[in-house]
Amino acid sequence: MQFDGILFFPITPFDDKGALDEEALDRHVRDGTAHGPGGVFAACGTGEFHALGRDEHARVTARAVEAVGGRVPVVTGAGGSVRTACEQAAAAGDLGADAVLLLPPYLVGASQRGLVEYVRAVAAASGVPVIAYQRANMVLTPDTAAELARIPGVDGIKDGVGDLGRMRRIVQAVRAERGEDFAFFNGLPTAELTFAPYKAVGVPLYSSAAFAFAPEVATAFYRAAHAGDPLADRLLEVFYEPLVALRDRAPGYAVAMVKAGVRLRGGAAGAVRPPLTDLTREEEAVLADILDAGLRAVEGE
Repeated sequence: MQFDGILFFPITPFDDKGALDEEALDRHVRDGTAHGPGGVFAACGTGEFHALGRDEHARVTARAVEAVGGRVPVVTGAGGSVRTACEQAAAAGDLGADAVLLLPPYLVGASQRGLVEYVRAVAAASGVPVIAYQRANMVLTPDTAAELARIPGVDGIKDGVGDLGRMRRIVQAVRAERGEDFAFFNGLPTAELTFAPYKAVGVPLYSSAAFAFAPEVATAFYRAAHAGDPLADRLLEVFYEPLVALRDRAPGYAVAMVKAGVRLRGGAAGAVRPPLTDLTREEEAVLADILDAGLRAVEGE
């Protein structure tokens, strides 16, 4: 399983009655894919995985697969209870997904052995590769990460913890076990801010929330950061750092901010579902200014 480029995490659009807006989802995924991401992760965190019903989750996955049209890999989310995660993983291949992003087990704290068994159960149920998402109550030791890498079908780890020392040791342990045949992703919110240190510990891939509403900015940053172009620092200053300050105003704004950005660009997004809350009008105006500054920087103004 190979990814080459920014990882695109689409929103899940809802209509004015709160129902899934499949046509808006199609447009959103097609428009984003046209900007050349390395993969599309549908019905995951930015797509409000936590708020989707079983049928909605399947429909989002299937529509994303259709909209992408085989141009890049499509990954769908799975998680919650072990039975729910197994059911979602088992359905992923039939829906056309190329892999599963496995979120942490719901609420339950677990030993390292328990986490291994959780991932093992889902991988056994899945007909496609599984990427384990390290965050919240699924934080791995290097030995546990190496054990996960030995499980057939487990082909990646996405990190949402941000402990670079731990991540360096995890990369070393897994590489000793699997060589280069294993994917690592920086999954921190607004991962562009930590691109350089993650790349230094062997994790060059990252998910970009901004790509969902400002693909021009996200793509320009990606290219500039890899080329050592000063534009990358400029975009960090005028776009990404203010974006983080806005995101940190309230829990859940990592998703609500992206939906607001899609609306600002003329897309249909709808509101976030409870318990998340949308940006205020004042905050949307702040986001509009940040977006404008990012686009002007890309244009060289």
